[in-house]
Amino acid sequence: MPESQSPTAPTGRRERKKAATRQAIADAALRLFLERGYDDVGIREIADEADVSTTTLFKHFPVKEALVFDEEADQEARLLAAVRERPAGQSIPAALCEHALRYRMAATGTDARFTAFFELINTTPALRDYVQAMWLRHTGALARAIAQECGLPEDDPGCTALAHFALEAPRVARGHDDPRQAVTRAFDLLEHGWQPTPSKRTRSSGR
Repeated sequence: MPESQSPTAPTGRRERKKAATRQAIADAALRLFLERGYDDVGIREIADEADVSTTTLFKHFPVKEALVFDEEADQEARLLAAVRERPAGQSIPAALCEHALRYRMAATGTDARFTAFFELINTTPALRDYVQAMWLRHTGALARAIAQECGLPEDDPGCTALAHFALEAPRVARGHDDPRQAVTRAFDLLEHGWQPTPSKRTRSSGR
């Protein structure tokens, strides 16, 4: 997956080597997928391109779809940290808005890597299914973190709704002329509740 923000580099030699191998596999997979299409590339080809065995590949990526989303664990860790490590006095919606603008909005620009990446996902049913399941997992983890911060039950529906809409906002904003402004507007709604735009008159009943 194209990086919008690099995760913290591993410190130990063994960890650095594992991280480098994982990155090499992911880079090789994405390169082949973009060149030939996801369904036309086999696991053995990816392993050969990355100069590793298929056994090594599966140690890092248990399923083929995961090769496209190699930063999934880092993404979730940053997401939860945005809530748990936010500055004193900052609201949860504000923290999530800041996270979205910092880590996710690079994908809304004109970078050809992101355009090709999203096209790959959108045209591949297996990847669309995987990314949907991935966002559901992130939603659940984020909802639990929000509930913990607020002293509410883990299954609190309000926390689940906030998590869902916070994760959806950057994806919805991609179609707007100014995606960053669209994200900010969406999080203003989460922070303050629905308010009609000043230029729109509220419809009166019976008129």
